[in-house]
Amino acid sequence: MNVKNVEKENGAAKVTIEIARDEFQTALDKAYAKIRKDIMIPGFRKGKAPRKFVERMYGSQVFYEDAVNEIFPEIYEAAIVKQELKAVGQPSVTDMQTPEDGSVVLTVSTELYPEVTLGEYKGIEVPKEAVSVSKAEVDAEIDRMAERNARIETVERAAQEGVLKKADGSKVGYHDLAAAAADAKTGDTVILDFEGFVDGKPFDGGKAEGYTLTLGSGAFIPGFEDQLVGLKAGEEKAVEVTFPESYTKELAGKAATFQCKIHEVKETIKPELDDEFAKDVSEYDTLAALKKSIKADLAKKRQEAVDRDFENEAVVLAGKNMTCDIPACMIDEQVDKHLEQFAYQLQSQGMKMEDYVKMIGGDVKGMRDSMRPMAEQTVRSNILLSEIVHQENIDVTDEEVEEELKKLAEQYKMELDKIREMIDVEAVKSDLKGRKAVKLIVDNAKPVEKEKEKKAAKKSAKKEDEAAEAPAEEAPKAEE
Repeated sequence: MNVKNVEKENGAAKVTIEIARDEFQTALDKAYAKIRKDIMIPGFRKGKAPRKFVERMYGSQVFYEDAVNEIFPEIYEAAIVKQELKAVGQPSVTDMQTPEDGSVVLTVSTELYPEVTLGEYKGIEVPKEAVSVSKAEVDAEIDRMAERNARIETVERAAQEGVLKKADGSKVGYHDLAAAAADAKTGDTVILDFEGFVDGKPFDGGKAEGYTLTLGSGAFIPGFEDQLVGLKAGEEKAVEVTFPESYTKELAGKAATFQCKIHEVKETIKPELDDEFAKDVSEYDTLAALKKSIKADLAKKRQEAVDRDFENEAVVLAGKNMTCDIPACMIDEQVDKHLEQFAYQLQSQGMKMEDYVKMIGGDVKGMRDSMRPMAEQTVRSNILLSEIVHQENIDVTDEEVEEELKKLAEQYKMELDKIREMIDVEAVKSDLKGRKAVKLIVDNAKPVEKEKEKKAAKKSAKKEDEAAEAPAEEAPKAEE
């Protein structure tokens, strides 16, 4: 093979390459040998028609495309690798000439890895949220722990309050407690039967027996749970509701009646929030110690999230400072990767991509379009980090690679030797270099307050100023 010309323009390259007659004839022979078994010509058994006969019938170049495909690895080596072109996407043959001497002249076209001009990536200002944990957040977590350790019991509120009376006017005694029924209130759990009717007719999915429902949970359509408040065990009620317009097509906007019967009313009883509670649910002896631990855990998790956001934002901002025309094919390839990863996640949940697309009422093209901005940002960040690695001469040691392989072996619970067989070491090196580039950006970034925090600080300062300027109230006189 002989490269005759190389043209580079607008982020693309065209390479003209000549394939000698003998070399191309060898490729033709290989191509014909592979496909002859599938050739069907009238008058011959399948795969038995002579090559010359097929060429006379369909043209002398009938096998040329297959021959080019046969030797494309050699073409790629000569046209791309040896010319030191950083091709992206899939290079392709865009023109074929067949001189009379039997040689073949091809034009191989490819998009090229973009030229990059790094902008500022050291010392850039990056918004960073201040980490704080309020007393209310700690109390909310304590309350959730109390809910998880709560017990559910049949409601006995009315009997305990001593307000229930028998028919003869005497108070309900302890032995009559099981017969006492209390009104259901918001937050209680009821066991009920129900059946729904639209225009006097039952509908699919509108009936259940022994159903457990927490009033106020919002599990049912608006208005349903509210109408059960105040009912006692054994009571029945016709609940009138209207299905939301956003409901299923068959029921959207329609009025319905649910015949309901309450079998049991239960209440959630939370434990007392004291030192004994702390001992029961944790390793701590006091409620104060438990709250201190919760606050520290929340602060740590929040700090980790803030640090991740800061890192991502730093890389994004550095990428925006970079000048680079990204070829569309690189973004398309990244979209393919995102789509493939999403399909894998769906499969792990027992769902196929086509079923998911039908469920959301869209199509694969729409999904690709929605993923494109994220894919473009991923490609831009990868190009940025690669260029920083190059310009900063970032490298990794064999020890660092070995440590990463050990982490992978531990993560996937596999033998280290097996990981070495499966993992591309060069890819591991590239990933580690990229992480070092990210660390370089982050370590040199300057954290600045987020705008919302600035506004909150100004508002707080304004209140303090107003309080300082306000006239002091007259002090109360001491009693004589």
